[in-house]
Amino acid sequence: ESVTSATAFLDHLKVVWLTPDMDGLFIGPPSDRRRFLDRLVLAVDGTHGTRVNALERALRARNRLLEEGGTARFLDAVERELAELAIAVAAARLETVARLAAEIAADRDTSSPFPLAAIALDGNVERMLSDAPALRVEDSYRALLRDSRPRDRAAGRTLEGPHLSDLTVAHAEKALPAARCSTGEQKSLLIGLALSHARLVASMQGLAPIVLLDDVAAYLDAERRLGLFAALARLGAQVWMTGADPSVFAGLDGARRFTVSPGSVVAED
Repeated sequence: ESVTSATAFLDHLKVVWLTPDMDGLFIGPPSDRRRFLDRLVLAVDGTHGTRVNALERALRARNRLLEEGGTARFLDAVERELAELAIAVAAARLETVARLAAEIAADRDTSSPFPLAAIALDGNVERMLSDAPALRVEDSYRALLRDSRPRDRAAGRTLEGPHLSDLTVAHAEKALPAARCSTGEQKSLLIGLALSHARLVASMQGLAPIVLLDDVAAYLDAERRLGLFAALARLGAQVWMTGADPSVFAGLDGARRFTVSPGSVVAED
């Protein structure tokens, strides 16, 4: 079967991954956390990426119309589409955050070396959705867009909507925002979130995702490394881990090892 997008693979294959460039997720800009959350949503809702892309196009179209002095009729049409997409994107994010929070709470393991995360989604549209049905919120947001045209035109951008929302994460036991945690705690929170998300994907899809961990174990102490290996074994997923130091994987039993060098990949005996 011919397909036009990699999105088609999401019907057959789910992937969860962590890379070193995600270490600053909790102290970086909200846009980084939105992209991270959208990736989590995409693993359980294969159409989410299409909606997010359409929302971004609608935002650009509205901003361009405001800048160029587009007529009220054209703005009405764009804002109608924008409101529909914004509510769909926000609702999908909220649903995934709620499911992930429930998964974290259900798998509360006091022996785990990874702290429990308290997660929430902060945004004006999300707050409206918590108090009213989606169709009513869509009407309210469309009216907000209409009333905000002068302000948004002056700002050169749309100042209200889920494109500005933020995923908030805290160390649950300490009731401390992740951004104020130590670097080690932030790494552990991120790994714990990824493991919880992998379990959520497995429970919703009936099949564990492929897990890709790029140089993650190298920055953990021995206790946390063993805890990570044990959690991955319980997950029952196919896991690929990379690392420059082979000793990092010393406590990992039953794994196949490969040595990667320029131009070659060699399986170890």
